[in-house]
Amino acid sequence: MNSFHLDSRTGLPEALRLLLTAHPRESWQADPSFNGLVRFWLERHMMFRQIMAHMQAETRAFLDAERDAARFAQGIARYGGMFVNQLHGHHQIEDQHYFPLLRTKDRRIETGFDLLDADHHALDGLLNRFVEQANGAIQAANGPDARSSAGALLAGLGDLERMIGRHLEDEEDLIVPIILKHGADTLG
Repeated sequence: MNSFHLDSRTGLPEALRLLLTAHPRESWQADPSFNGLVRFWLERHMMFRQIMAHMQAETRAFLDAERDAARFAQGIARYGGMFVNQLHGHHQIEDQHYFPLLRTKDRRIETGFDLLDADHHALDGLLNRFVEQANGAIQAANGPDARSSAGALLAGLGDLERMIGRHLEDEEDLIVPIILKHGADTLG
């Protein structure tokens, strides 16, 4: 699995794309099993993407002197806190409830859950770094290090977006086809 580490892979390994081939992304919404759970789960993923994009836009606006320090600091504190808390909660539910149930549905892709679990651990380190960078930018917003701290935050957000984006896409490509094949009612 090391060759499929989150920071180096470009998608799910071919062996884990079996169900995705049978249930390609463009067919998901038309599938009768694309119900409230799948839709809600994908909306949560979209929310994470949107919050990251919002924090990047706010940081760029601050660096371009289009956002004052107080508003920048408040926004990063609010959205950063929500992002980290919601993502940790989301991963906890997946790790403790959904992944153990889904793992048993198709043994051919069982190693995909090991991959996603490893992603969650890798993302913990990135999230910790993000929290440090966000706190640094918030604390420095009115001081002489404001630009460098905000620049570090923006760079960190770029890394976070890339890594979380890869994880979310791979997770969707693994999980949604399983749910579409077996139904969401088997997860309750």
